[in-house]
Amino acid sequence: MPKTRWLRSPTKRRIEIESTRQTTIPFVKAHACGNDFLILEEAIAGGSHAALARRLCSRNTSIGADGIEFLERCANGEFFLRLFNADGSEAELSGNGTRCVAAWLAHSEGLREAALGTEGGVRRCRVIEANDPVYLIESEMGVPQVMTRTIEIPGVGAVDGAVVHVGNPHFVLFVERDDFGAHGMTWQELGARISSNSLFPQGTNVEFVKLLSAGEIALRIYERGCGPTMSSGTGTCAASAAAMFMRGTARELTAIAEGGSQRTVWPANDAVMRLTGPAEIVCQGEVFQVEPPAAVKS
Repeated sequence: MPKTRWLRSPTKRRIEIESTRQTTIPFVKAHACGNDFLILEEAIAGGSHAALARRLCSRNTSIGADGIEFLERCANGEFFLRLFNADGSEAELSGNGTRCVAAWLAHSEGLREAALGTEGGVRRCRVIEANDPVYLIESEMGVPQVMTRTIEIPGVGAVDGAVVHVGNPHFVLFVERDDFGAHGMTWQELGARISSNSLFPQGTNVEFVKLLSAGEIALRIYERGCGPTMSSGTGTCAASAAAMFMRGTARELTAIAEGGSQRTVWPANDAVMRLTGPAEIVCQGEVFQVEPPAAVKS
């Protein structure tokens, strides 16, 4: 039985509070170019994936992250990931989150290669360099699907770009300004408008891309379920695929986001794209899971 403790209020009335019960949840935190994730074992979730994501990803009241990768260890030895964003919504996959899990498996279990199942397909990751706790990892990201499209955004008008699918949805637009703004708005404002527009019933990630040279692009990322973020693996792939497909850039690109650079290689439109970038294990520990009081009496 939980114990009862007594507090005396400023008005000298006694307030009876049934004490909370505490359990702990083991976690790992990692980031890829500033795009940070918690890694939890699937068995811990207990069906509360969304609630855990909302609570643990809070940067003011908990650990803080862009999302949680729940790692399931299947009976046949395979791995499967479920990704929940900071707002509790579930996404198909994250390229950076998958890479963070691959880094953790390399750190904790010595795996140099791993096939990680996701709702967006299997992603195969290979450690190229290891300087523990930092790993350089190449990931197979599937075959991007790119379709040029002009969308109408209320209050904005026609926005030219491309719908890109890399296991999850993206809308990519090209900009000229150094601050990545477009259509009289900041990229953050326009990204929010596009991401939640009814044209995309499940929402979409949005990338603002500036061509720097035939072999280099810069981008800013508005992530569905998270908002502006420092980096995105699938966003980098979507931006690169659009630049190659629509603007004729080189088939090997350096893509520079706020959190750092990643490398993409897409030999042909029907080929698998490869993404190379770093992932760093930040820490591991335990976080309190506090059950609310059963009753409050005054």
